[in-house]
Amino acid sequence: MTYHLKSRDIIALGFMTFALFVGAGNIIFPPMVGLQAGEHVWTAALGFLVTAVGLPVLTIVAIARVGGGIDSLSSPIGRRAGILLATVCYLAVGPLFATPRTTTVSFEVGIAPLTGMGDMPLFIYSVVYFALVIGISLYPGKLLDTVGHVLAPVKIIALLILAAGAVLWPAGGLSTATEAYQNAAFSNGFVNGYLTMDTLASLVFGIVIVNAARSRGVTESRLLTRYTIWAGLIAGIGLTVIYLALFHLGSDSANLVDQKANGAAILHAYVAHTFGGAGSFFLAALIFLACLVTAVGLTCACAEFFSQYLPLSYRSLVFILGLFSMVVSNLGLSHLIQISIPVLTAIYPPCIALVVLSFTRPWWNNSTRVIAPAMLISLLFGIIDGIKASAISDMLPGWAAKLPLADQGLAWLLPTVAMVVITAIWDKAAGRQVTSAAH
Repeated sequence: MTYHLKSRDIIALGFMTFALFVGAGNIIFPPMVGLQAGEHVWTAALGFLVTAVGLPVLTIVAIARVGGGIDSLSSPIGRRAGILLATVCYLAVGPLFATPRTTTVSFEVGIAPLTGMGDMPLFIYSVVYFALVIGISLYPGKLLDTVGHVLAPVKIIALLILAAGAVLWPAGGLSTATEAYQNAAFSNGFVNGYLTMDTLASLVFGIVIVNAARSRGVTESRLLTRYTIWAGLIAGIGLTVIYLALFHLGSDSANLVDQKANGAAILHAYVAHTFGGAGSFFLAALIFLACLVTAVGLTCACAEFFSQYLPLSYRSLVFILGLFSMVVSNLGLSHLIQISIPVLTAIYPPCIALVVLSFTRPWWNNSTRVIAPAMLISLLFGIIDGIKASAISDMLPGWAAKLPLADQGLAWLLPTVAMVVITAIWDKAAGRQVTSAAH
């Protein structure tokens, strides 16, 4: 018997996907971009939406088409390279950056205004927070019920209230664009979209979404693909609406905060100004819920992935990942962002190349010939962009700064396109004689 999802379950799956995505980065980076982009806010927003909405939705579609796992998507680069790529993605969106960041953001917005920014309050908060994350993550089969039907709708309503406030009651005072946004608003928005980590998260969440549909008895791959794509589209529409409101909020906050303020500070200042003390409590609850749901999704996905390759059970890994993320979270938000920017700038380009080129696989005699070299080139140039964005940028030779689009953090783009063109010609000329090596 073929099981189909009811309409309400498809909507719940979409809400769950949206709720998994909207974590710390999604709420703090758009106001920062809005504030810094000033009069160029909508050009920057367009670039941001490409990498923070377009690519994640495209990734979910790509993952759904190959059956829900990053391992299937990365098959053209070989099993070992695929596992290495998957491990890097899972570690980045899991215990190294994204999961700890959910803790620090929810602490800085909700708790720090009451307790101050001390190490002890952050530590106590992180212990309570991860006790909840671990508790919910131990039961992945119930995610559609706990997240899709309960936590996600509450989170969405709260986000819509914040979005409506940003549109209806702007704080006033359009900021003046920083020099970076005056020169290259679109590409700065594009690169800032990396920081949400949503394309990496899509590679990771694909399997969580597919498994949530399977938990309702859906087994047919055609239906699993369709439901996953629907979930991705619902999440994409929701993200776009929320981002546009948060850009508006940030660009209108020039009178409230210094232009160097991080997103948590911008949001806190806006809500305190517009809604008073009750608003600050509401924002704290919203950010806590948003971050908690994302942390649960990431912990479930990481534990599920690593349990395939390590001699540890899913439940043991939930505890290990939760405790490790708790330790990292005590570094604090600004420090975490500082460390993550160079790493994300380096690993995003090969992931983008993999996702975009996965749609071209039927065109080639042997997709490995085209996809593997393109990913390698994008990684090498991505590493140059990453070093440039780090504290050791002085180590780079002079020619690195003169690369096309290097000043916009996109030095990887043209070499990758050139490599695709060269390998496509090679693939057509070489024909099918080594196809067996790819499979």
